[in-house]
Amino acid sequence: GDGGTNDSDAVNVPACFVSDHEGFLGSIKNYIRDFVVTEIDITGQRVKTAAACASPDTERESSAESQRNADQPVSQNPAADWGVDVSAGSLDLSLILGQSVSEELEQFVLTLKDEKPTKQELSLGCFADRQHRANIHRAVRHRFPFLMTVTIQPEIRVREDPDYRELSRLVTEEEAEDFFRFIDAKVRGSSYTFGPDDSKEHRTAVHHFMSRRFGKLVETKSFSDQGTTAISVRLREQGRPRKRTTDERKEEEVYTAFTLCKENLETLEAISYMAAALGVLPSDFTYAGVKDKRAITHQSMVVKKISRLEEKTAEFERRGMRLSQIRSVGEPLRLGRLQGNHFDLVVRDLRPHTAGDTRARLPALINEALENVEARGFVNYYGPQRFGSGQSVQSDRVGLALLKQDFVGAVRLFFTPEEGDDPQNNAKESLAMMPLSKARERLMLRALNRYGTGPDGCAQAWLSLPHSVRVFYPHAYCSRSAARNQTLTLPPGHLVTFCQLNFHILLFQIHVVTAQEEQEGAYTLGQVLLPMPGNTVKCPANGMGTWIQERLARDGLDGCRFRVSSLRLNLPGCYRPLLAFPRNLQHQLQAVAEQEQDSPALMLNFDLDSSCYATICLREIMKCDL
Repeated sequence: GDGGTNDSDAVNVPACFVSDHEGFLGSIKNYIRDFVVTEIDITGQRVKTAAACASPDTERESSAESQRNADQPVSQNPAADWGVDVSAGSLDLSLILGQSVSEELEQFVLTLKDEKPTKQELSLGCFADRQHRANIHRAVRHRFPFLMTVTIQPEIRVREDPDYRELSRLVTEEEAEDFFRFIDAKVRGSSYTFGPDDSKEHRTAVHHFMSRRFGKLVETKSFSDQGTTAISVRLREQGRPRKRTTDERKEEEVYTAFTLCKENLETLEAISYMAAALGVLPSDFTYAGVKDKRAITHQSMVVKKISRLEEKTAEFERRGMRLSQIRSVGEPLRLGRLQGNHFDLVVRDLRPHTAGDTRARLPALINEALENVEARGFVNYYGPQRFGSGQSVQSDRVGLALLKQDFVGAVRLFFTPEEGDDPQNNAKESLAMMPLSKARERLMLRALNRYGTGPDGCAQAWLSLPHSVRVFYPHAYCSRSAARNQTLTLPPGHLVTFCQLNFHILLFQIHVVTAQEEQEGAYTLGQVLLPMPGNTVKCPANGMGTWIQERLARDGLDGCRFRVSSLRLNLPGCYRPLLAFPRNLQHQLQAVAEQEQDSPALMLNFDLDSSCYATICLREIMKCDL
């Protein structure tokens, strides 16, 4: 969801408007039902939704209880909510094992950390369903690569993997964990490379270990690169890591698509609940784009290995999720495979900017504003949900700390954006109090409890998060570093995009505007691009480029390569259009009787491209901060 911020550098407070109409005042998100988002797929069609979860001007609810939920006022807590991509590493085992068994497993792992090799075992319980057992095996081995899971039907037991302990004496603990995850991933022909190793004797020991313990699965070789030597391990084409049953392989080929309607739920929460109920990993869910929390949202999702979703729909509905359009498909979804989103919004408490003006002026003010924005667009600032606000974590500040490799500072900012107790100092107690829905926080606290709160422990805490979550924070910093007060002129040195036909293929080119082109008016504002810093992005050769470089230098990032190898982060950067345009814009002013005290409400319907923010469009329309 969107919120406000008082940072003068914040990109989410437009310092520049495209049009000079007067605008009007009002409020949004008074109720969950006032902000409805429907995904537009790659073909340009809105995802099909169920009648029980439709737009504000239709019947949405099928019961009095669900109507009360939809009419519940939105919390005024300004904390920002954002969605993130999810991978297997974000699964909270307490959701599928239960809180007590999960805590037992955590304690069991702690007893193994410093002890000598042991054959000690822990029972996770009995599970009659074969698919459920298979998913528990996968989840436990992904979370704890140093454990072996064995089934003595129907019981699952865990114990230390002796191969892991032997390998961890030869390489770092992080490399040993990553290698076992690589072995378990069963991607034929894939490879894993250990860190640089200049000791031939040590490399020989690693080669011998691999040959002795995994010779049928992998082949190893040493290679040199820029004066350093490392060992690469390649999975044999015929090799099959870990035994997988025929039933498991067939189940992994099953994909079920559906439309998810969620209300006032963060994406990670919704996926975690569904994964736990279905006995699969969150990484088994794929989607094209993330959606707001403080809204009713409709989007396509695909889950693998599940073919009977209908059996769980009633349980999901109690959690604020409705599933519809359930069908079999042949493949998962990919992030970014969408054209944009359709918005059905309600703006309440309408009134003119000027005190004393009558409400009779509102229709004229609204028409003028909508006509201007539809024709001329709005400055394509990032919305505040990308950064956090108020008491919530400022994501760009965390990202800056990560880019400077200050992992301790990044952890502290992640947990304590304001003054208060630092969970980093009491990770075990904080973990016990952390809600199950806070998957990121729980993963971080577990890692801090296990590895400590020093620089290495904090690095491990960040590595415990999925890559898509880790990279979110540096992206937030780069987004803010791309922001400045725009003058909406096109001086020489700006970047523009244009289409070029090459051998019947339409290509989009990036071009630096010359002084002559600027004088001739060769390009329009609609073609201007704003760069988000990264290691593949070209900077404008004008004041904006200078501003970006000065901002990076002020933050101690001059010369930054936008890579944090220890966290496996690489930021190439991107280009963002200066202007965005609402499409299919429609509106209706809800009239009220003169004797009524309530202000009229404005119903707005429009489409935006992906990664464009409806609240930023509204600010251009209304000329006020929301």
